[in-house]
Amino acid sequence: MEIILNKVSRRFNREWIFKEINYTFSSGNAYALLGINGSGKSTLLQIISGSLAPSAGIISYKDNLGNPIEVDDIFNSVSIAAPYLELIEDFTLQEIIKFHFSFKKRFLHQSDDEVIAILNMVANKNKAVKYFSSGMKQRVKLALAFLSDTPILILDEPTSNLDEQGSNWYQEMIKSYTENRLVLIGSNQAQEYSFCKNQLYLADYK
Repeated sequence: MEIILNKVSRRFNREWIFKEINYTFSSGNAYALLGINGSGKSTLLQIISGSLAPSAGIISYKDNLGNPIEVDDIFNSVSIAAPYLELIEDFTLQEIIKFHFSFKKRFLHQSDDEVIAILNMVANKNKAVKYFSSGMKQRVKLALAFLSDTPILILDEPTSNLDEQGSNWYQEMIKSYTENRLVLIGSNQAQEYSFCKNQLYLADYK
């Protein structure tokens, strides 16, 4: 799969967040989108995921056979975990897993109980998400993204709200669930993207 950016630009009001990004992302590679807070990392990830349109330029997608994918259909190929995506807080953990996988295929056909075990949250499976700590919610978001069978994995600020144990868990998930996928990490924390061989600096496109 490929994602091709051709002079992709975005502005809010009269201010350009970034301008004329020319870049190609391809399957089997991991990319870090880097920059200070407010540099446009999240904005670019939203454009790539199809949830936000560029102000100028063109973004296009191709499947593994080189066939074009319409932007309106790209959501089928994307899993995403991001601070601006909220969980349904009145659902229990078990309910939110079942709900999520009614829309996404399971990566290795794990059962709900296996997903809960991967999260190390067996004791919390019947607890409403609204009673979870911020770190627990973040782990749930990440697990749902990692364990969805999609060729594109987008993680924005993935270790936000995670303690050391949670950060170690994130690293194990990276090792286990990113092979052969196109991985995009929006970050300014080195431990989140240290495995990414490709780095895109938003400051280069101001």
